[in-house]
Amino acid sequence: MNKNDLVASVASATDLSKADAAKAVDGVFDSITKELSGGGEVRLVGFGTFSVARRQASQGRNPRTGEKIQIPASNQAKFKAGKALKESVN
Repeated sequence: MNKNDLVASVASATDLSKADAAKAVDGVFDSITKELSGGGEVRLVGFGTFSVARRQASQGRNPRTGEKIQIPASNQAKFKAGKALKESVN
């Protein structure tokens, strides 16, 4: 499922127009992104939790040349599925 499929699904499930459903989906994505950008987390009970994980700087190796390279520290978005989502998938 891609974003357009998601918008169509939300539109049919909520009796909204596709334009209104697209605004709603974009609003949810923007809100999650904004919260994670600030270092926070988003907990959706029964669905899951979006959070930010800090990755430390490390040393890697270029597979072509064997040269050692420095990998900088970074933040990674993380998602942990909630109990209800896990149960519905299994």
